[in-house]
Amino acid sequence: MRDLRRLLNPRSIAVIGGGAWCASIIGAAQRIGYAGNIFPVHPTGKKIAGTQALKRLEDYDGPIDAAFIGINRNATIETVKVLRELDAGGAVCFASGFSEAQAELVDGEDLQANLVAAAEDMSILGPNCYGLINALDRVAIWPDQHGMQPVDRGVAILTQSSNIAINLTMQKRHLPIAYMVTCGNMAQTDQAQIAMTLLDDPRVTAIGLHIEGFTNLRGWEALARRARDKGVALVALKVGKTQHAREATISHTASLAGGHVGATALLTRLGAAQVYDLETFLEALKVAHMGVDMARGTIAGLSCSGGEASLIADTADSSQLRFPPLKEGQRSALRAALGPKVALSNPIDYHTYIWRDTAAMADTFAGMSAPEIDLSILITDYPHTDDADWECATEAVITAQARTGRSYAVAATLPELMPDHVATRLQTAGIVPIYGLRAGINALDALARRQPPAEQPLVLPGGDRIAATLSEAQAKSDLAAYGIPVPRGEVAQSPDQAAHAVERLGGSVVLKGTGLAHKTEHGAVRLGLAVDEVAEAAREIGTDTFLVEEMVTGAVAELLVGITRDAAHGFVLTVAAGGVMTEVLQDSASLLVPAIETEVKQALTSLNCAVLLSGYRGNPAADLQAVVSTIMTLQDYVVAHADRLEEVEINPLICTPNAAIAVDALIRLALEE
Repeated sequence: MRDLRRLLNPRSIAVIGGGAWCASIIGAAQRIGYAGNIFPVHPTGKKIAGTQALKRLEDYDGPIDAAFIGINRNATIETVKVLRELDAGGAVCFASGFSEAQAELVDGEDLQANLVAAAEDMSILGPNCYGLINALDRVAIWPDQHGMQPVDRGVAILTQSSNIAINLTMQKRHLPIAYMVTCGNMAQTDQAQIAMTLLDDPRVTAIGLHIEGFTNLRGWEALARRARDKGVALVALKVGKTQHAREATISHTASLAGGHVGATALLTRLGAAQVYDLETFLEALKVAHMGVDMARGTIAGLSCSGGEASLIADTADSSQLRFPPLKEGQRSALRAALGPKVALSNPIDYHTYIWRDTAAMADTFAGMSAPEIDLSILITDYPHTDDADWECATEAVITAQARTGRSYAVAATLPELMPDHVATRLQTAGIVPIYGLRAGINALDALARRQPPAEQPLVLPGGDRIAATLSEAQAKSDLAAYGIPVPRGEVAQSPDQAAHAVERLGGSVVLKGTGLAHKTEHGAVRLGLAVDEVAEAAREIGTDTFLVEEMVTGAVAELLVGITRDAAHGFVLTVAAGGVMTEVLQDSASLLVPAIETEVKQALTSLNCAVLLSGYRGNPAADLQAVVSTIMTLQDYVVAHADRLEEVEINPLICTPNAAIAVDALIRLALEE
């Protein structure tokens, strides 16, 4: 762990360079109320932002806790070396043209390595980085506008995008931001390391991570454990969901388990709440900041409009949030407050005839809550013309919260219908002001989906390797050696040999032409052949060699089980509806290796095709334990071969009432030296 404390809360800041950015740094520090010493450094000694510059860093009389380096990339490296020799606390490297520009600048990667070498044990942010704002201690090392205000406690946000960071500082959703830190290229200090330091500040209530890519997976695992131990939620927005389809994939698994799938599986494993847009990101951080525990995923919805009650129900329908049915205690309290005319349900339309009766409204809001409900949500849209007549709703929900001590939120269906003065009152009373119903529901759903971070460390993906594809027969032989059931079979060198193999295997068989990546597409798989049909079928297929196997019958369902090496995230285990329609169905779930047995079962039961496994319309159920055991054994094979494996796939895994049999298998493995 690098010591970032001096950089995050410096008593002195050197601003190096002469451009407009350097003047902006001084202005940003003044706006946040920085009380330390900030001084410009320029070889001419000219005035910058009204302050006389020092000609050299060495001319400063005292320790330099932090520096903003706003000069070109080559000079940046030399300046970092000088700062390190002066025992500075750390630096923000503003210049671009390092590894992010390696496609345009052939020396970008080398310059980044030189920068890290120059810094040695001194912490640096960047390069290609805007810097940081610490609103708790009134520090800004920031070369542009920002909208942050001093706070006593709040959330920390880390992002690799400086522009997104600027925009987030301008939010007006009553989210107190304690730290805004941009990470740039993360040449030396990555997001997980920075977040680990921020976790040690007890004033930080939640951490938001805008992630472009992961480095140092062990560091992320350590962060997840530390956040769990401190009770601080991690909220993650991972960009890069879309990707161009791979032009040529050998397996179905590779088409399902793209980089985004691995990232999602990693964030799930880390116990982070994953969101997909900035509005949800901010609302989730706000809910976490205010200490709402969404572990059960239970909510109550209240509105004086049937349309809005339906809206919250429909909005939450695709989420994992639940509206628990009303219990007798709730019904009694609501009936006493509302009388006999209102249909009692969750969500509830409490009607407008009690509007302005603040006491009756408070009784309603209090009666709707219950110990098993994580959050009661009152939908209230305040008009921006004159919201005086809505004071009764504000007062009533504040009274209900004080009376019950339970968690409440007030949600405006549209963000612009939550006035600033109302949000201030609500938040002061401990009630979450939600800006936009959909963003709020998505935020609650993301927090409810969080799981404790995995205890077992990831199997790391290792370096790139040149993998060869084993023959199907060899792949099955390797898997069978680990205990995975496969059909009995033989390799035949000619159509006549294939026919003789049938005589030894007995019964009907499957005939496959070998050496083809997608045999079905080439018509090279023939099912249920008798002995007198095999030779002719082999001649029609036309490959040099053939695989002849016993026919597996009694299938309840076909699954795909595959594990691919994802260089950024580890080994991705994918379970999916199997067979030739895998990509069309897109019915899959993914985990990272190693996964525990309960996670594998959950992944299987989450599939749409899971109804087949449990017995559909009178059909027998599959032996689910046999399926799970096969997957766990496949995982064992991967762990044992992690230094060489690129990919392994079973498709289909035939699931019967008493077995799970790998009838096709693919393995891509680096050859041993």
